[in-house]
Amino acid sequence: MKKQRRIGGALPILELNRLKPTVFGRNEGTIPLMSSPATSRFTNLDVQNDPAAIRRSLPAFLVSGILASFLGAILPSWGYHLRADFAEVGNYFLSLNIGFLLSAAAAHALLPRRGVQFTLVLGSVLAFSGFLFLALCSPPVPTVWRLAGVLWIGISAGLLNAGVFQAIGPFYERDRAAAVNLAGASFGTGCLITALLVAGTFYAYSVASILVLFAIVPGAYAVLSARSTFPESAPHAASFSELMRDIKKPGAVLFSLLLFFQFGNEWSIAGWLPLFLIRRLGISPAESLLLLALYWASLLLGRVVSQFIMKRMSHGTLLIGSVASALLGAIVLAFTNNIFGAVMGILFVGLGFAAVYPLVVEKIGDSFPDYHPGLYNGIFSLAITGGFLAPWLLGFLADSWGIQAVMVVPMVGTCMVFALVLLIMLEAKLSGLAEVK
Repeated sequence: MKKQRRIGGALPILELNRLKPTVFGRNEGTIPLMSSPATSRFTNLDVQNDPAAIRRSLPAFLVSGILASFLGAILPSWGYHLRADFAEVGNYFLSLNIGFLLSAAAAHALLPRRGVQFTLVLGSVLAFSGFLFLALCSPPVPTVWRLAGVLWIGISAGLLNAGVFQAIGPFYERDRAAAVNLAGASFGTGCLITALLVAGTFYAYSVASILVLFAIVPGAYAVLSARSTFPESAPHAASFSELMRDIKKPGAVLFSLLLFFQFGNEWSIAGWLPLFLIRRLGISPAESLLLLALYWASLLLGRVVSQFIMKRMSHGTLLIGSVASALLGAIVLAFTNNIFGAVMGILFVGLGFAAVYPLVVEKIGDSFPDYHPGLYNGIFSLAITGGFLAPWLLGFLADSWGIQAVMVVPMVGTCMVFALVLLIMLEAKLSGLAEVK
């Protein structure tokens, strides 16, 4: 007899999935949503079961979305739409990535010693001070100071992400789908707010004033975190050897590679779209930022819609349609010379990217029956590396071949994602056959 399979961990960030236990809070499966106290990895159970304590951790994803997406929105404010210093633009993304990776490694040692609350407060305070530092280093201040400020923001983002992965653990154990849905919606909302904020204030405020407005959000969350209590990892949480064992699983390796390339696709567009549209179409910076907001909105809404489409359409058909849509959108953007073409290209790209994660999350879910915050933070750190290295590489391509080269990486990356999704589906099917035997 085929034994019942547990639906396990999916990356609790950026995505809206279709796991069977819940869909937007509605129970559909037989898996108990509350984890047993005997198997829970978290202490202070009163906090673990307190919905208010769980809700207080979710705004960290919104702050994380702002930190990750602010570069793409602020570059026109720094004047890079007026000069072709594309390699310099790419170096900002490299600096952000280095900061993120440094802090992600430091958080591994910091969390067990100081706890979730301290890590979230520290990350938020660093983000607050980093934006204030950048406000003081706007042009004509030399570029090296802004690179240091962006590195500072990357460090704060890494700490914040490590802390929030730990904080949502009890929520994820109890209701996986709702945790992923809310986390993804919060992160996407942060990205959307970033684009709208800069677009709405571009002509009304100075660059320094815009960055001060950015600083308010992590500053407010630092105060909220300092006055809150969060669930802490139990002493018997996953050890480093267990973490490495899980990361070496074929499913985890494939998932990490897919996220590496998919983040590279998404953030290549997000990081360069305003500069590309300004130089390609001659539109104003404010208009280009509104189109960036359209891109984030299409990703956010597309992932919600894809959950319902997946119930009614063959996943293979949906995958092929998503890849075709993303490729078509990138080609349209590369060769368009008008606003209508840009809007259609953005919608095709956004909707094409949107369905990839739900498809993969559903297939990968059984690979990780236990929640290890360190595992997901490690996978997410690798994904972020792809997300920021791709825009860095584009700086050198655009320097050599012109701004049109910005669309090359999303085209190539989309083909890589298509191949990796097929491998993940195959791995999930083979794992299922092995389990039945």
